[in-house]
Amino acid sequence: MTEDRATRLKRLNMRSMRRGIKEMDLILSSFWADHGASLNADDLDLYEAMLSENDQDLYKWVSGQQDPPSRFAPLISRLKK
Repeated sequence: MTEDRATRLKRLNMRSMRRGIKEMDLILSSFWADHGASLNADDLDLYEAMLSENDQDLYKWVSGQQDPPSRFAPLISRLKK
């Protein structure tokens, strides 16, 4: 069974708000509120894959403490803005 777009957007919204560390809750929920509904299917796939990464790693990438993996670099750039 495939998930429709509306259900997927709601699920990813919740995953953006309920992270392991508060900093990532704030960063991801803000990004999602501004851009989530406009992401295309490929961007949603990438965003969902990124959400599976460890919060401490995500924070290091977003804060510039560490370079993100190349597959996530464009998305991390958008998150930083």
